[in-house]
Amino acid sequence: MARSSDSPVAPRVSDPDIPPHLADAAAARSADLLAARLDLSGTVDLAYASLEQCVIAADADGVDLVGSTILDVEMTGIRVASLSLRNAGIRRLRITGGRIGTLDLSGARIDELELRDLRIDYLNLGGAKGTDLLFTGCTIRTLDMPQAELNRVRFDDCRSDEVDPRGLRATDVDLRGLDAVGFVDTNGLRGTTLTTFQVQQLAATLAAGVGIQVKD
Repeated sequence: MARSSDSPVAPRVSDPDIPPHLADAAAARSADLLAARLDLSGTVDLAYASLEQCVIAADADGVDLVGSTILDVEMTGIRVASLSLRNAGIRRLRITGGRIGTLDLSGARIDELELRDLRIDYLNLGGAKGTDLLFTGCTIRTLDMPQAELNRVRFDDCRSDEVDPRGLRATDVDLRGLDAVGFVDTNGLRGTTLTTFQVQQLAATLAAGVGIQVKD
């Protein structure tokens, strides 16, 4: 099917709705938090918690948000060795500044996610279903997207050493702002948008993928 002339469509990302007054709160497994401010350290268990209209600061070894519900949440200047949002339900999450060792979004259901000015060693989007994702000024050492289903995604001024798109189902995924050293499998790039220069860099790999032998 031919793409429309306005493809790729830009992600529709809005600011989290954060109220002017927040109450300090403590993290707990399965907690139900509304309009709260959390300052996390050490190893934090927030698995299956519900966080709505919250602001989070973290200097922590690990933050477990597996299976959580995230609605209108902002994280700023965080330093976390492992941040797990596996199988979480996310709507309007923004993370700005800081460093994350492993950011696990595998199996997550995402509607509006913004990552800005972050250093991430390993970002896992395997099996995630995401719409409206915006990455700006991020350095991502390894970006894994196997079997992910992504719609309206854009990278601006981002860098990555290795990208794994195997089995990616992409609609309006704009990779023109992602300076990647290498892609594990170019067949997974179907449905994405690249620059002419990026395609030239991938020419040999693309040819091999369709069985073309290139010799001079």
